[in-house]
Amino acid sequence: MIKEQNNHPDEVQPPTPSSPENQGADDGRDSFPIIGIGASAGGLYALQVFLDNMPADTGMAFVIVQHLDPNHESILAELLQHHTPMRVLQVKDGMRVEPNNVYVVPPNRDMALFNGTLILTAIDAHDGLRLPIDFLFRSLAEDQGQHAIGIVLSGTGTDGTLGLETIRGEGGMAIAQDPASAKFDGMPRSAITKGLADYILPPEKMPAQLIEYVHQLFTLQTIRQSPPSMEDPEALQRVFMLLRRHSKHDFSLYKQNTIHRQLERRMAVNRIENMANYAQFVQQSPHELDTLFQELLIGVTRFFRDREVFESLNQHAVASLFKARQPDQPIRVWVPGCATGEEAYSIAILIREQMSALGQEWETQIFATDINEESIATARRGRFPDTIAADITPERLQKFFVTDGKTYQISKSIREMVVFAVHSIIKDPPFSNMDLISCRNLLIYLGPALQKKIIPMFHYALKPGGFLLLGNSETLGEFGSFFDAVDHKARLFQRQRDETIPHRALEFAMPQSATQETRRFPHRHEKEPDLGRLVDKVLLERFVPACVVIDEHSNILYFHGKTGQYLEPSSGAASLNLLRMARASLRIPLGVAVRQAIAQQRHITHENIHMETEDGAQIIKVSVQPVADALLKTALFLVTFEVVAPDLEPEEAINGAVDMTDSSAQRVKQLEQELQSTRQYLQTTIEELETTNEELRSTNEELQSANEELQSTNEEVETSQEELQSVNEELVTVNTELQSKIEELTVANNDLNNLLANIDVGIVFMDLNLHVQRFNPSMRQIVNLIETDIGRPISDIVINLVYNDLVSDARRVLDTLIPKEIEVQTTDDRWYVMRISPYRTLENAIDGLVVVFIDVTEQKRAGQAAREAREFAESIVDTIRESLIVLGADQRVLSANRSFYETFHMTPEETEGQSLFDIGQGAWDIPRLHELLEQVLPDDASFTDIVVEHDFQNIGRRALIFNAKQIHEQITERRLILLAIEDITGREYQP
Repeated sequence: MIKEQNNHPDEVQPPTPSSPENQGADDGRDSFPIIGIGASAGGLYALQVFLDNMPADTGMAFVIVQHLDPNHESILAELLQHHTPMRVLQVKDGMRVEPNNVYVVPPNRDMALFNGTLILTAIDAHDGLRLPIDFLFRSLAEDQGQHAIGIVLSGTGTDGTLGLETIRGEGGMAIAQDPASAKFDGMPRSAITKGLADYILPPEKMPAQLIEYVHQLFTLQTIRQSPPSMEDPEALQRVFMLLRRHSKHDFSLYKQNTIHRQLERRMAVNRIENMANYAQFVQQSPHELDTLFQELLIGVTRFFRDREVFESLNQHAVASLFKARQPDQPIRVWVPGCATGEEAYSIAILIREQMSALGQEWETQIFATDINEESIATARRGRFPDTIAADITPERLQKFFVTDGKTYQISKSIREMVVFAVHSIIKDPPFSNMDLISCRNLLIYLGPALQKKIIPMFHYALKPGGFLLLGNSETLGEFGSFFDAVDHKARLFQRQRDETIPHRALEFAMPQSATQETRRFPHRHEKEPDLGRLVDKVLLERFVPACVVIDEHSNILYFHGKTGQYLEPSSGAASLNLLRMARASLRIPLGVAVRQAIAQQRHITHENIHMETEDGAQIIKVSVQPVADALLKTALFLVTFEVVAPDLEPEEAINGAVDMTDSSAQRVKQLEQELQSTRQYLQTTIEELETTNEELRSTNEELQSANEELQSTNEEVETSQEELQSVNEELVTVNTELQSKIEELTVANNDLNNLLANIDVGIVFMDLNLHVQRFNPSMRQIVNLIETDIGRPISDIVINLVYNDLVSDARRVLDTLIPKEIEVQTTDDRWYVMRISPYRTLENAIDGLVVVFIDVTEQKRAGQAAREAREFAESIVDTIRESLIVLGADQRVLSANRSFYETFHMTPEETEGQSLFDIGQGAWDIPRLHELLEQVLPDDASFTDIVVEHDFQNIGRRALIFNAKQIHEQITERRLILLAIEDITGREYQP
């Protein structure tokens, strides 16, 4: 994730927990997702719906911050506990975050995350605007890095927007509630408008998307053993190529680790598992290219970020700019990577404060540049959310901003000091004669090759003695000897006044061949020179004329060679337009050639152009040629400058080329004078036209400023309403909590009444004195209770039980707290299981007894009937002369009749519960019987008239007829076997 913008000084992304470089470096922190959730007015319902749809075992932890009344005790944790099986805890200072838990901020506290621990901070009433959600999100981003996840739910205002910006800057993920589902859409809409939401969802759909994203991100990082580039370098290079073609910017030389983190995040968001599939997805989705480009450009910035750094800048650099400076000497500042302009405006405020303190005005030119056109457009508007009040003192807010209650507009005096322009410090020429360059936290995202190019360029752009401000994690590298450290901790340096850098370091455009070679072999370190490339370089520098590449609007896209003698920056707003940068004597013929080449789409050459330079007159030739390439989306043109006759007067150059007579020479001279006069007149006309255009532009800007001020004045009428809404926000939250609690209590009471009225179980509640407190209708059938008995002792009520120890047993349960259960009979011959238990409150205090009567009359009668039926069946079986055995599914004997025991001389003790093949000391271990019971019977469910002869140890050889059938016991659903045995020894058997 790279961008030519101001970034957080501590935004060096920590490695993922699964990466080798993180081993032993994470302080033992567990690797599980911590989800930050911010909500305000209307957010309680959204939180409840979110938790209703979130499983309890996701391995995530949820940290919730809601705008709460600091003077009102919160019951938010209690309300949310009813919507999730996870533990919901109100945070205490120093509480360790654990997975599958929900943590809720207490009232009158701000909450931050540090090393996986929640830190609470007391709120100072004098701190001004409170932004508790931004406070949590920023700490979450710093603590969790690319694993940070923030969710913004319903609420008014813009709290949470800057926090999500920090999370996205670290490579984390952001979810915003769909405004259509939010009771108050201010907070989610603010995040969506700034383009910070990866997903825009209603609360009920957030859990599924969150689980899928976390699984994609954490699981794939654990599985993947190498970064995306090593996994598929060709696919990664294809992404770089598509991105360069789409945005005209090459990211292949940026720091690979940062690129990999952002690519992994985009792959997780789009549910893509490998780089090859992502490259194909990018090729088919231009919108993803836009999103990837925007997210590679980290736009995390704030006003006066790192207050100590700005204090040092103001003390050592800004104050020094005015020493020995004449009022006609302008102050020039360059802020590359300005993002949305907060840092450039911060420096402008410091300069304005210094001028006010000195009581004198200096012309100030602050050039703020970035490659992101959207960020530049935002910076030019100079309108920021009200959350910036947390970073700016009230005095500066009042003096340099105009507010409408929702946003802050930078004042006209500050806005006019800053010029915003789209500009790349990598491929565009730098500004020059700068007093101060502020480039904070851009270099940390660039590779070593780009850093070695940019630091010399800054040295070139600074005046001798000019100041350079870098980010907290950035250094000058091998070029440290060209600067003096003013404040090493703040990374503030000053260019030495007598040092220069060799010209080779000031080549601002990289040769295409070198760039392609670096893309093909990003990890290759060449130790031997490439003679072919070296020869190509010498030939290009010696024989190829100076040239530039322009688009169809005459904007310069590429420089080659020494173009300084033909082009120079013009005064005023920064511009790379060829015709504005061309020298005065070259501007007219160059403009004619360019217009002809663009109109006719062919090669145009203008020769014998007389150009005045500081070193004298020169005769040059200008060529404009279209550049044809199938990959180009727009038309490009190559403009070359070639000296024909340097240091010669025009007459000498002409006379030397053509042998003319005196009259012809006189005529030529006359024509040249007329041409010169025409040029001067044309130049005067052009200058007057440009002056008129500048005046019109200035008038237009003044009208726009006046219109904005009128609009601000008009919007102030609505300020009081917005303030009342802000005050009511806390009341809405408290009222919603109380209303929700009342509704829950009503539902619970209705549920309890319906439960007691519809269950066929008698229940009576008694207090500690055994007075009846409540009973359900079923108790009227057991005890003679009526409504007027409530409050009476149970001992005074006539009960219909053949049981006289109810009072004594109840007192014993109160004394021992041990429940008692007993079967009791009523006078009308019904049976109940009576259970006496202590009545416990939510605080686990004993506040009486609960007596429950469960009707078991039918079970009692069914049991009695079953016993009678069994005794009847056993009496019948015992009268049968054949031997009968009942076996279980495992061939164990469950029972046998009297005939079996008498015939085979056995007893129930040595038979029942034993395997059939083990009884009688193995006498029944008959192979044929084995086969019948284990093979024939499972298939056929029965067998009949099977004759088997076998020797029994105690009764001799016997001839037996076996009949068996599978039976199913309905009560226990067991599969049984009924085996009938008939002894036919000595008889003839006729089947």
